[in-house]
Amino acid sequence: MQGLPPPAGHFAARKAKILNQLSVPDAEYSDASPKGSIDDGIRDLIDEINALDGLVTTSSCAGRVSVFVEGKKTAEAGDHGQLAGVGGKGAGGAWLFVSHEPVSNTASWISSLGLREPEVGETGDGTPKDRRLIHFKFEPMILHVLTASPAHAQLILRCGLQAGFRESGAVNLTTTSSDSEQSTPMVAIRSMGLGFESLIGYQKESRREQLVTAEYLRSLMEIANERFTENTKRIDRFQEALADVARTQPTRKNAAGEEWEDAAVRRERKRAEGLRRKAELLQKETKGTVAAEPETLADGLSGF
Repeated sequence: MQGLPPPAGHFAARKAKILNQLSVPDAEYSDASPKGSIDDGIRDLIDEINALDGLVTTSSCAGRVSVFVEGKKTAEAGDHGQLAGVGGKGAGGAWLFVSHEPVSNTASWISSLGLREPEVGETGDGTPKDRRLIHFKFEPMILHVLTASPAHAQLILRCGLQAGFRESGAVNLTTTSSDSEQSTPMVAIRSMGLGFESLIGYQKESRREQLVTAEYLRSLMEIANERFTENTKRIDRFQEALADVARTQPTRKNAAGEEWEDAAVRRERKRAEGLRRKAELLQKETKGTVAAEPETLADGLSGF
């Protein structure tokens, strides 16, 4: 890509390692996601990003609809095992349903959850801590891209923002005073505004109780399918924007003749620089205090 600095050696080494991990056959590849592999809906996008100098993907999800039951939050007598934190992950939390594409809105996906519909006038039993809540979620695409320089980060971040992924951002835009290597910012392409979540039931012991009607569940899936459609449109726009800048990317200049910087990237860089300066100032003040103590002691002994 024109106008961008060449990737440093340490970045090239990290990218080669990541690409080597991604090159294994699908049957052998696995990651920490419920699916365990790269989603088909963004496989072409991942390949296109990784083919560009200065960019490499580190994690991704094309978007998904899911039903998740929280882990246990209370310990039984004599049980000293792990308890679920806020959000319910860990301690036996489990996925009851996951799909990375629109779902045929029939009774089959509902029946697969194993929920018991409430009787008319029936109320839930037990206390809130005894119940493991069951969540219905839709989450849009999220993509993490390691970049070779702030200029590379600015480029892909601008593509994401223009495509509608408005909650995108970057970290590690600057280096510390003790770091001799060029910074390699991490960019997150995301759009949290498309996501939504609803509580649909709870699990007590081995029994799963439904807190909403089947009609409500079908309405949730209908909304999720609509969000999938919009999510796909944004992914397509992002892919097109990235392809455009990859073909030709002249360096943009501002009125002062300096390299143009996107407003979102500038805010993130300024924030990071401010935090770094604050940390360096605090470190200097701490060293100054420690160095002054022996002198003060010596002054106090001089009169003896």
